[in-house]
Amino acid sequence: MASDNTHRSYSIIPCFIFFVSLLSVPLVIMAGRVLLAYYFECTDTFGIHIQGFFCNDADLMKPYPGAEESSFVPPLILYCVVAAAPTAIIFVGEISMYIMKPTREALIAQEKTIVTGECCYLNPLIRRIIRFIGVFAFGLFATDIFVNAGQVATGNLAPYFLSVCKPNYTGMDCHFNYQFIANGNICTGNQVVVERARRSFPSKDASLSVYSAVYVTMYITSTIKTKSSRLAKPVLCLGILCAAFLTGLNRVSEYRNHCSDVIAGFILGSSIALFLGICVVNNFKGTHSTPTKQKQEDYRGLPLMTFPRVESPLETLSAQVLSSSASHQYFWSAEGSMKCSKISW
Repeated sequence: MASDNTHRSYSIIPCFIFFVSLLSVPLVIMAGRVLLAYYFECTDTFGIHIQGFFCNDADLMKPYPGAEESSFVPPLILYCVVAAAPTAIIFVGEISMYIMKPTREALIAQEKTIVTGECCYLNPLIRRIIRFIGVFAFGLFATDIFVNAGQVATGNLAPYFLSVCKPNYTGMDCHFNYQFIANGNICTGNQVVVERARRSFPSKDASLSVYSAVYVTMYITSTIKTKSSRLAKPVLCLGILCAAFLTGLNRVSEYRNHCSDVIAGFILGSSIALFLGICVVNNFKGTHSTPTKQKQEDYRGLPLMTFPRVESPLETLSAQVLSSSASHQYFWSAEGSMKCSKISW
């Protein structure tokens, strides 16, 4: 089994050349993602769209909830949990499945062992950990970039925008609440807080939390196949999804995002996780299923008598009818032969 599932390559002998060729493209892509996320988050390279508003709009006059660090779920803790918890679950899950004998045999049957020259050895455990965690990190940065792009392009206003904007209505005709002010650059409040209040759609916390929850849920339900986990898997998955859902509700209850912002974040995060899980990782299943095919071919080569056979009532009835018709034919043939013998005499 091990020799059939081992892929040897002697064309690239040095180990560093092998690893550079193996990781160069993903590292370049990940570096581009990280750099783009940095420009969105920490620089003003991409200007935010200035959106207008209605005079005394009640949906934008909620009280200012304070800085993000004062939230019930601070951004630093959220980002650490979103990044570290799935990584730890994948790492522990892969090692546990590799330790147990039944799952280890299935894992080795699905994955090939790569041996390059005499120095590089990548067993299925290392390959699967790198694959799942690498795809997860790629999707996490992709979700962050999509969220930042949506916030910069739309410039949707937060529920507390007017409380921090403190617009100067001098020279504006704001005698009626439905008067729309196209010039949104009339704020007199703290410009840093006002700029943050212009980035509400979609909700970043909702997107990242639901992406992490859906990705881990797909990994647990599709990869961990043990009899003892029939009840533990649903409980763990529902708990993770519930935590992501409560994170989005917290953003609405603290007046930091609208309901539409959180819903859009849920849709964006879950869509990216489903796409990566189904299309990129192929639903977390290996691509090498040679042992299964070989087992089917072995069954095809065996004679039919080796398999247990159960007769149906219809087959029994047809056999009885055939036997009775055969006996009648024998009787009439015997009687005809006797008549022919009498005539000859």
